[in-house]
Amino acid sequence: MHYVAAEAQSELVARRSEKIMFAIPVQITFKGMDPSEAVEANIREKADKLERFADHLMSCRVVVKAPHRHGHKGKLYDIRIDLGVVGGELAVSHQGPLDHAHEDVYVAIRDGFNAALRQLEDYARKQRGKVKAHEVPLHGTVAGMSHDHGFIDASDGRHIYFNRNSVTQGDFDKLEAGDEVRLVIHPGEGEKGPQASTVVPIGKHHLVGR
Repeated sequence: MHYVAAEAQSELVARRSEKIMFAIPVQITFKGMDPSEAVEANIREKADKLERFADHLMSCRVVVKAPHRHGHKGKLYDIRIDLGVVGGELAVSHQGPLDHAHEDVYVAIRDGFNAALRQLEDYARKQRGKVKAHEVPLHGTVAGMSHDHGFIDASDGRHIYFNRNSVTQGDFDKLEAGDEVRLVIHPGEGEKGPQASTVVPIGKHHLVGR
């Protein structure tokens, strides 16, 4: 009996560890309103439901904005969701200036994530047709750091610029030369050449196939 209980406990721990391993980095910003733990918890719950796209999804940034009052109806919430995916970003801006249902922030969040889910489903269908099985997302090694930016030697041979705001979870100050990261490249090039729009730290020597 003790052996069975111990085995069950080990399986539970393994499942919890697996869930933590595949957790999607989520950044939440409130504009025009005070931060709310309840709203943040609701957003994270919705983001967790995107976990089945973990092979494609690298990060999730959510902005909740209460920009103004509309007549006598109260605040209308705008939700912007930026999803970092392999090879780019998906932007979902769910604004409801004429939709009074969005006076309820939870309804606005629900509609925003429903739209994000549809975009992810479309993206995943397209990827299944052109991405090789077991292909590793673009990754690289931090080549150097400054006080507000850094450079990455990417796996495709490019030297990629990134700034403080590109790094998920506010982990810019924790990065060091030699750290390995996953990254999303911003379309086009800036003054410093190719630039990463999203950088996800993954530590040292944890890349598949390396």
